[in-house]
Amino acid sequence: MTVTLTANYKETLKAETVELIDSLLEDNHDLGCMLEFIDENSEDDFVTYYEEYVEQGEKVGYNVVDTFVEENGFCDVESCEDAYVGTYRDTDEFVEEFLENVEMPYYVIVDFQATWDRGLSYDYDALTDKDTGMIHIFRRYY
Repeated sequence: MTVTLTANYKETLKAETVELIDSLLEDNHDLGCMLEFIDENSEDDFVTYYEEYVEQGEKVGYNVVDTFVEENGFCDVESCEDAYVGTYRDTDEFVEEFLENVEMPYYVIVDFQATWDRGLSYDYDALTDKDTGMIHIFRRYY
């Protein structure tokens, strides 16, 4: 059921929902946002999760929380801030930042070709299949 008229929400919603809305209105929550949440989700979700949803939205942003809830459901909404790492252009940007904060062993190089040249080529052979052009990797010491 869509609650389109703010004037009649008290007649169309459950008493428990109306009680929570009235309480939240006293704390300066926006009636339109609350009714929109109910329209898009449910009264039960509103009663159970709305306050945590708002708290998380104010901490990390509502787009982040909405994305989190879409994947995980409302039952985990309180974990959104803890699970959130950041927003990036792509996974490469995240990986780059992640590796900046990790002490890498001397033999790990992010550049794949350099990793091969500096480390793996001493223990493995890359032999090209003349029929397919594919590379077969073999251990040097077997």
